[in-house]
Amino acid sequence: MNTTARTFIPVLPDHPSYAGQATYTSRFLRIYDPFVVRFSGRFVYRCPSGLIRRLYDRNVGDRHLDLGPGSGYFLDRCRFAGEWPDLTLVDLNPDVLRYAAHRLRRYTPRTVQADVLQPLPLEPGGFDSIGMNYLLHCVPGTMAEKSGIFPGLARLLARGGVLFGSTAVNEGGSHGWLARRLVPLYNRNGILSNDGDSVSDLETGLRRTFRTVTVERRGSIALFVARDPR
Repeated sequence: MNTTARTFIPVLPDHPSYAGQATYTSRFLRIYDPFVVRFSGRFVYRCPSGLIRRLYDRNVGDRHLDLGPGSGYFLDRCRFAGEWPDLTLVDLNPDVLRYAAHRLRRYTPRTVQADVLQPLPLEPGGFDSIGMNYLLHCVPGTMAEKSGIFPGLARLLARGGVLFGSTAVNEGGSHGWLARRLVPLYNRNGILSNDGDSVSDLETGLRRTFRTVTVERRGSIALFVARDPR
């Protein structure tokens, strides 16, 4: 059975990923569901939460790794194939790990504090699925640089495993009124780091690592599924 870690290291302001995770305090996580999942998803990014929940329902496995779980909203609501999934949560922010692990405590998830831009201290081939929802747009760097994490994630997948998730893209397409005004502000403040992110760059990065890739754009959000590591 998994155990939940209880001791975490504070993230210092000089960390390269500090700005992208600093917003997610315990206080903010209490309003994450109504503000990020419901309001921002539907009215800013124009991608209703139901689309992402279905992404989880279709792809989540019994041995699941979730990178950047946020409040744990989608894992709390998705349909696992088995009654007791083996769940691992990874995030740089200790508040996120505490909050999501408590919400998902019925699954006794394992928590790992780690930077996704670095090799993760996890067993190769240990997961049937890896989810990364609303994470890449918070990670610093270009999409080409962010895509450097995909080979390491592919090694964590078991045979037949799947990587899936969603991220806000900023280039191309038709953005809503709120997105055109708020996303540049979020980028200036470091909350987001997706100024040059595009669907095509995301798909290119995924295809360098995976043979089977599907990327679908809804509003300002790219929903992706990748299988069959090269």
